[in-house]
Amino acid sequence: MTNITTTYLGLSLKSPLIISSSGLNSSIDRVKKYEQMGAGAVVLKSLFEEQIMHEIDNLTQYSDYTEATDYLKAYVTSNNVSSYVEMIKQVKASVTIPVIASINCVGASQWISFASQIQEAGADALEVNVFMLPTDTQRTPAEMEEIYFTIANKLSQVVTIPIAFKLGTHFTNPLRIIEQLWHRKAKGVVLFNRFFEPDIDINTMKITPAAIFSNPADLRNTLRWVGMANHLIPKIDISASTGVHDGEALIKAILAGASSVQVCSAIYKNGPAHIESMLNTLSSWMNSKGYKSINDFKGLMNYGQIENPSLYERSQFMKYYSNYE
Repeated sequence: MTNITTTYLGLSLKSPLIISSSGLNSSIDRVKKYEQMGAGAVVLKSLFEEQIMHEIDNLTQYSDYTEATDYLKAYVTSNNVSSYVEMIKQVKASVTIPVIASINCVGASQWISFASQIQEAGADALEVNVFMLPTDTQRTPAEMEEIYFTIANKLSQVVTIPIAFKLGTHFTNPLRIIEQLWHRKAKGVVLFNRFFEPDIDINTMKITPAAIFSNPADLRNTLRWVGMANHLIPKIDISASTGVHDGEALIKAILAGASSVQVCSAIYKNGPAHIESMLNTLSSWMNSKGYKSINDFKGLMNYGQIENPSLYERSQFMKYYSNYE
């Protein structure tokens, strides 16, 4: 009998499969269905700083009165946060699996106070999604990275629930970022986030959104950094995200060292029943290999466990394509 329970951010999960932050989690009935299908936890749809700021700009652009503008800013912000806090309370009252809140921010200002409200609402953990597009040519990479560290420092001072940072793939040295976040008391990282990407419609001559869903091939980059981070920064929990579309991908992520995986696109495409299918694949594989628990094989193929660690480092195709002309 296989045991697929695991721990992530100090939380006990009945399975390593987490439904990641998206519109999938905007309904209590959906979250209950995910729990029924075997999901170990759910990350609620994010509270977006950019969205709130956009609403404020729309309301205040025609106001010449400072007092009115300040009132509108406070009202919009408070209303959004209150709605989010209420959603946390309702979901927590409806399911038994851990409920992880998510904030999507571009700075370290008022989001610190929001985190306290999220904790008080009963969230089991907080996932912080930070990304600033580097459009300022005078701003150094170190200055951009410091924003993450500032947020981590401030959050650790105001909340006691575990914190995870959801990172993008754009860092020059992702391993340093992960290590520095650990030193600032982050309990986990999610590797990796997906961002809005632009495309160009050559017929309408307009900028349009590129495909929003991940694809299975995206898992390769995720595996590289999960495998390296699990060995080099072993104390921090890793949740593998982007490219996890089936049970085999789930297994690969755990072998690389992930404590959990986060799934989104595969559920959009296949529905909640796909959760059960992925977990059945996991259980069947564990039985075939004689593994009784997740810990029996977690990290078994990380950067430090395989015979040739350079396989995780290799970035050029020379060995494979040198004979092709």
